[in-house]
Amino acid sequence: MHEVPLARIRAVLEHLVARYNRPEFIASDPVAFVHAFDDPRDQELIGIVAALFAWGRRDVVLRKLAELCERVHMAPRRYAETFPRHEGISLRGFVHRTWSADDVRALWGSLHQILRRFGSLEAAFCAACEPNAPTVEQALDRFVEWLWEADPSGRLRRHVGRPSRGSSCKRLNLYLRWMVRRDGIVDLGIWSSLSPAQLLIPLDVHVVRVSRALGLLQRRSPDWRAVLELTDRLRLFDPHDPVRYDFALFGLGVAREPVADLEVA
Repeated sequence: MHEVPLARIRAVLEHLVARYNRPEFIASDPVAFVHAFDDPRDQELIGIVAALFAWGRRDVVLRKLAELCERVHMAPRRYAETFPRHEGISLRGFVHRTWSADDVRALWGSLHQILRRFGSLEAAFCAACEPNAPTVEQALDRFVEWLWEADPSGRLRRHVGRPSRGSSCKRLNLYLRWMVRRDGIVDLGIWSSLSPAQLLIPLDVHVVRVSRALGLLQRRSPDWRAVLELTDRLRLFDPHDPVRYDFALFGLGVAREPVADLEVA
């Protein structure tokens, strides 16, 4: 198979980032619910829930997130902080795909414990990350371990995976992209304790398909090793902010435009 020069691939990616990393993208994406809040303390709480719910049809995801925001009284931080007092009563009957009301209550209960222990989700990730760590891999693994430990029901183990067990952690990597990258367009960049250079690509079926078509990903299984492989390749184009190319790979994948048909001026 003819190998596409890296310079050509980079030109294609840069072209696609400019096409898809636009304000118009926000309204139809779960990140809209993060932008809907002004307080960073609310943004990081609704952000992690929005990212974990971000699979399936977008219209359904957006509708369920809107319902959830109403159920937590448009105050996600306060809802998490006061969770033992109300025990998630307002979540009764809520369902989103494989998430039952009990599963969602388990999530809010774990988030309450994380806030009580660290003060914020950013502080938790910061505590989980070794000084000068090249990536967020270890921080992600520890953070999920703490979520699991805070959930005696064990329900979250079905919904939130760990890198050490091979999970691609697509939704948590997406969450970190929202929290850490700051470009004034889609990603909010409200956390300063982590660097965009440490982020890892959110790997989903669209990103996998386009990455393989471009010759950026060889691994067959869409697992954690594939995340590391693809992110390493993207660092060749931008070592300081490799996951900004998520806009290119995901956007083109959703559009289902053939990679071979792309022309870059």
